[in-house]
Amino acid sequence: MNPGYLFLCLLAVCIWAGNAIVVKLAAGAIPPGVIAFDRWFVAFVALTPFVATHVWRHRSTIRTHLPKLALMGLLGMAACQGIAYYAAGFTSATNIGILLSLVPMLTLLLGATLFRDVPSRRAMLGVAISFAGILLVIGKGDPRILLSQGVGHGDLLMLVAALSIAGYGILLKRWANLLPTFTSLYVQMAFALVFLMPGFLLEPAMTYSAPNVAMVLYAAIPGSIIAPYAWMLTVGHLGANRASIFMNLIPVFTAIGAALALHETLHAYHLLGGGLTIFGVALSQTRQRRMPHDGAPDTTAIAVER
Repeated sequence: MNPGYLFLCLLAVCIWAGNAIVVKLAAGAIPPGVIAFDRWFVAFVALTPFVATHVWRHRSTIRTHLPKLALMGLLGMAACQGIAYYAAGFTSATNIGILLSLVPMLTLLLGATLFRDVPSRRAMLGVAISFAGILLVIGKGDPRILLSQGVGHGDLLMLVAALSIAGYGILLKRWANLLPTFTSLYVQMAFALVFLMPGFLLEPAMTYSAPNVAMVLYAAIPGSIIAPYAWMLTVGHLGANRASIFMNLIPVFTAIGAALALHETLHAYHLLGGGLTIFGVALSQTRQRRMPHDGAPDTTAIAVER
């Protein structure tokens, strides 16, 4: 693997893991509706000088595909990110990272449900193992907790956020050629701001301090621009399947960062449940040769976009 692309891939993963820490740090310091809106507003403004002319050039195509771009802006930016900030008030950064590692698996399930992209037996085994790992984490290692108390609010919200990202990945894969990448992202950001505006207006104003501004800027520039760009370059070089395996490092890096920065305690159920989740996701994405009726090997694999 080219060291340059390995660096870009690890850079994106580290930024996203750091963003999970920022999400938790922002809980209680910045209203969730405010930081969810502000991060995309800052990113939108930062990209405007570089992308605005391209948007004008493609205005006819944009009008044609407005519903699709709006749906991607809702799922990929407004819903998944906005929900995560609300979830952070009820769950740990470690759990956020582990639950985000479900995205490739949920993408597989959604593809099978909505578009009849039937997964292999190996993929379904991976789904079952990942699900067991998640149940172990959100049940804190004791199944009786789930039976008596159910899933916590924060973990349930993060499952919804992960489902939104998975839905976005499927749409991104199917509608990849609507517009040039950054032009498409820019228009999606505009729609995300529209969807996030009500929550922003209903929340109290953010207290401006150096830590709060730093958290917004981290989420806006590295989290919303640099990481996606590095990831797109990596996927273009490696392909979505090989690149997405690196997403399994997000819960590992998040757990380490949470222990160092937030002093969160790592329990045995985090290690075991997280390990099962990562193993299951990796298993569900491994390439499996199948023999079609004509005897030619089929090396089709499931592609996951982030």
